[in-house]
Amino acid sequence: MSENNRMRLLWAGFMAILAAGVGFAIRGGIFDNWAKEFGFTGAQLGAIGGMGFNGFCFGIILGGIVVDKIGYGKLVVLAFLLHVVSALITFTANAGNAYMILSLGMFIFAFANGTLEAVANPLVATLFPENRTHYLNILHASWPAGMVIGVIIGWFLDDKMNIDWRIQLALYLIPTVLYGIMFMGQKFPKSEASATGASLGSMFKDVGLLGGAVICFLLSYFFADFFKSVIGIDGDTAKIIGWVIAGVLLIAVGWVTKFSLGSIVLFVLFVTHAIVGAVELGTDGWIQNITGNLFTPEQGKVLFLWTSAIMFGLRFCAHFIEKTLKLSPIGLLMVCSVLACVGLTLASSMNTFPLALIALGIYAFGKTFFWPTMLAVASDRYPRTGAVAISIMGGIGMLSAGIIGGPGLGYCKDRFSGEALNTANPALYATYKAEASSKFLNIASTAATGLDGKKLAAAKEAKEKTADQKAVVDADQQGDRKTLKFDSYLPAAMAAIYLLLLLYFKSIGGYRALKIEEQAA
Repeated sequence: MSENNRMRLLWAGFMAILAAGVGFAIRGGIFDNWAKEFGFTGAQLGAIGGMGFNGFCFGIILGGIVVDKIGYGKLVVLAFLLHVVSALITFTANAGNAYMILSLGMFIFAFANGTLEAVANPLVATLFPENRTHYLNILHASWPAGMVIGVIIGWFLDDKMNIDWRIQLALYLIPTVLYGIMFMGQKFPKSEASATGASLGSMFKDVGLLGGAVICFLLSYFFADFFKSVIGIDGDTAKIIGWVIAGVLLIAVGWVTKFSLGSIVLFVLFVTHAIVGAVELGTDGWIQNITGNLFTPEQGKVLFLWTSAIMFGLRFCAHFIEKTLKLSPIGLLMVCSVLACVGLTLASSMNTFPLALIALGIYAFGKTFFWPTMLAVASDRYPRTGAVAISIMGGIGMLSAGIIGGPGLGYCKDRFSGEALNTANPALYATYKAEASSKFLNIASTAATGLDGKKLAAAKEAKEKTADQKAVVDADQQGDRKTLKFDSYLPAAMAAIYLLLLLYFKSIGGYRALKIEEQAA
C-alpha cells in the first residue's frame, strides 16, 4: 500500500474514534437536560448510560469476529449509517417514549462506536506492523481529544448558553461525516490471518476456553442484569439465565476451536485488560463527580479536561518514550501502572487544587498508554487471531468498566461514606443512611448501606450548614478519598502482573512481534 493510503486510513480511523468521543461526552453532559425534560430518576439515567458500555461491547466483539471475513469497508459503512440512525432516533424522544427511545439511541450509538473500533484497531495493527504500539496510541489519542471537545461544547452551549440538547447532540455528526469522507474510496489491506485464509476456528484457537471463560464470565453478569432490569425477572432466576447463556457461549467457543485450552499468556492479558477497563473507564466515569465533590463542580470539569489533554498529547509520544527509556511494550505498561497507582494514592489525600493537578496529572500519565498498548501486545504476539483477540479484549475492557469498574467504585463510595458517618456519629448515620443497601456484583456478603442521595444533596446545597450537615458532607468526602485509595490497588495489581510478564519474556529471549508463521510453528 502507498504511504499516502496508509496515513489517510490512520487519520480516518482517528476521526472515527474522535466522533465517538465527542458524541459520548455530549451525551454524558446532557443527562441533566433529559432528567429535567422527562423526569428521569438517577437510576434511569444510569441505565441509559449503561447502554453505552453494552452496545460498544457487542459492536466490537461481533465486528471483530466478522471483519476478517467481510472486510473493513463494509463495517465502516454500517457504523456510519448506525451513527446517523442513532441521532435521528434520539431526536424523536418525547414525554411518552423518552426512556425507550433514548436507551435505544444510546445502544445504537455505542454499537456503532464498537463496530468502528473493530475496524480501526486491526486496521492500524495491519497497516503498521513494524511499530504497532506507537500507531495504536496515535489512533486512540482521538478518544481523549473527542472527550475534550465534547466537554467544551457542553460547557459553553449547555451551561453558558442553554442551547437545546438536540442541537448539541447533532454536532457529533460533523466528525461522523468527515470520517465517512476520509474512508471513501480507500483501498483496505487484509490482516495476516485473513491473507492466509485462516478459518474462524484457527483465529479463535489462541483465545480458546481460557480466554472465552473471561468474556463469558462478564457476559453472565450482563445478561443477568438485562433479564432482571429490562425483562423484569426475579434476581435469582435472572442470575441462572445469565450463567446458562454464558455456558452455552463458552461451549460454542470450545466447539469452534475443537476445545482448545488457548494461550495462557493471552488469558493473562485478557484478565489484565479487565482491570484496565475498571481502572481507566470506571474511574473516568466517577472522577468528575469525586473531584467536583472534593472541590467545586467547575474545578471538577477543569481537572477532567486536564487529564484528557495530557492523554491526548502523550499518546503521540509512545515511540519516543519506549526508545528513550529502552522499554518494551510490557515495560511501558509496568511503568505506567506504577505511575497510575502513585497518582491515585496522591489523589486520595489531595486537599488543594494545585495538588489535585499534580496527583491527577501523574494518574493521567499512567493511564494514557494502557488501552492501546495492550491491543498492540495482543496483536504483536497473536497475529494468527486476526481481529478476533483484540476485539474480544476491547469488549472485555468495556464490559468490565460497566459491570465492575463503575458500579464497583459507586459501591466503595457508598460503603466508605456510610462507615465514616456511622463511626463519627451513629445517631446521625441512622437519620441519613439510604433505605436500600449496596452490593458488589450482587453478592449478599458485600452488602453495605451508604447515604441517602436526596438528604446528602440537601446538606451539600445548604448555604448555612448546621453541624450535622457539615458532618454528613465530611463523611461523604472521606468516602471519596477512601474510594480513590482503594482504586489505586488496581494498577498496583497490574504492575505485579506486568512484572511477571516481563520475567516470562526475558526467559524466552525477550519481547518481539511475531510473524504468523512463527506463531503457527
